[in-house]
Amino acid sequence: MTEEQVAALGPAFTEYLADFRPCFVTAPTFGHFRAYARGLISDLPRKSVEPIALAAGGAVRTLQEFLTHHRWDGERMRDEVQRRVAREHLPAPGRKPPDGLGVVGIVDETSVPKKGGKTPGVQRQHCGASGKTDNCVVTVHLAVSCGDFRALLDGALYLPEHTWHLDRGRCREAHVPEEVVYRPKWEIGIGQVRTALGNGVRFDWVTFDEDYGSKPQFLYDLDALGLLYVGEVPPCFRCWPSYPPYCSYQAPFVAKRADNAATWGKPFVGQKWKRFTLRRQGLAPQTWEVRAAQVWLQKDGRTSHPRCRPTDRTYWLIVARNVHGGEVKYFVSNAPPRTSLKTLLGVAFRRWCVEHVFRVAKSEIGFDHFEGRSYVGLMRHMTLCQVVMLFLAEQTTRLRGEKPGALGADHGADRPGAERRVPRLAGPALPRFPHRPRRVGDPVPPEAEPGGQTLATPLATS
Repeated sequence: MTEEQVAALGPAFTEYLADFRPCFVTAPTFGHFRAYARGLISDLPRKSVEPIALAAGGAVRTLQEFLTHHRWDGERMRDEVQRRVAREHLPAPGRKPPDGLGVVGIVDETSVPKKGGKTPGVQRQHCGASGKTDNCVVTVHLAVSCGDFRALLDGALYLPEHTWHLDRGRCREAHVPEEVVYRPKWEIGIGQVRTALGNGVRFDWVTFDEDYGSKPQFLYDLDALGLLYVGEVPPCFRCWPSYPPYCSYQAPFVAKRADNAATWGKPFVGQKWKRFTLRRQGLAPQTWEVRAAQVWLQKDGRTSHPRCRPTDRTYWLIVARNVHGGEVKYFVSNAPPRTSLKTLLGVAFRRWCVEHVFRVAKSEIGFDHFEGRSYVGLMRHMTLCQVVMLFLAEQTTRLRGEKPGALGADHGADRPGAERRVPRLAGPALPRFPHRPRRVGDPVPPEAEPGGQTLATPLATS
């Protein structure tokens, strides 16, 4: 980056935040939004309310009230993020980026370890961040990938059924609204896809991991939305490699496990493995051997005999094994039979992109730094992180095009601190109102709190 490019980021961020002004009722609340967003993009070691407020020269209590009590529309902000992505970063219908995959929607979840039991949604459950069962909160997200552009479009808290949903007293204590109830993760993901479609985001493909692919209704709902998908499924996923001659519960005629079908099914027996090398951002390329064939899935679970009734159409069953590590993955797709295997595999492994997005959000933006006991505060923090992540994605895309030399190198893009610092983004001190008593929503004079520090950020990539 040149000095001019670095210096231009501050004004660009101010102009970017101004586009979200309609989400706020009052000017002071909008000022808190700018202070909080600048804190998230800064180089503060901890990006919770207190250090952000102190760095901005404001009152900690005021910024806490901004997250939990001030009147502003988080859903409208999320909708504006999605409309902006659709309007400025996705190709027109019929046009695709150089990779040929188009716009890929990614449904995935992430977890944040927590101590105690007061954070909304916290319980002992599988925590991807620690790789074990741990005390954590889990959030479900929809991301988008198109060429080199990636962004988070939506996020929602997974509210556990027994420890939270059925204990409404605990929910009220954490300010969880009555209308927020337990929903399976796949149901949350489908709702997020519908919202994005309503805001003009057009997906060429959708991909997801086996936690979502194991739910047949999730697949049928994507079918009903007219979306093509390639998603991972567990080895126990059921399908027919050959159409059954009878509808029966007897073992020879029921649906087979995916691992069994991919080994002994007629379309797979004798089929040669095809090798593909896949590049993953930040890691060495991986080589996979792949076989695929058309199979029949189980009928919609709402029919009378789901186990013994095959679908009216065929789907892809893809088995991929890692040449070096020996890992085996299974994928299902509703793509047309003539779709190339290279395209299907490219979409299937595009889910890796969201892992990089989560990594940047947690290491650079403070996505996992929320400290509070309010559901409203947690959801607003996630929305503000999505806003800041979109800005970083936009600037990364712009600067990649302006970078001299080898444009594709981008060395150190996913290592914190590898790039130049951005100049001070904090701006002037928050306004004061000496002519009247302080009201809820007004900032406290800077003298009431210790001084702050210069805010800066390393430029992260999407």
